[in-house]
Amino acid sequence: MCQMSVFVAGDGGEEKVMENVTLLESDGSGVTVSSLFDPPRRIDGVMVKRIEFMDGRVILAAGGSGQ
Repeated sequence: MCQMSVFVAGDGGEEKVMENVTLLESDGSGVTVSSLFDPPRRIDGVMVKRIEFMDGRVILAAGGSGQ
């Protein structure tokens, strides 16, 4: 099973939002991430900036239509 870590990029670098993410849903105004052990987390006003498959990382950045 391939699980990812999700980060939000900002001026001060990258902040880890969640580990062991098994589902990421984007709806144009933000992203919802879910894992096996934690409740889903909604992050408004972001979009997927980059996915690093080899490192198991998803980088989110400001840019959803909520901003």
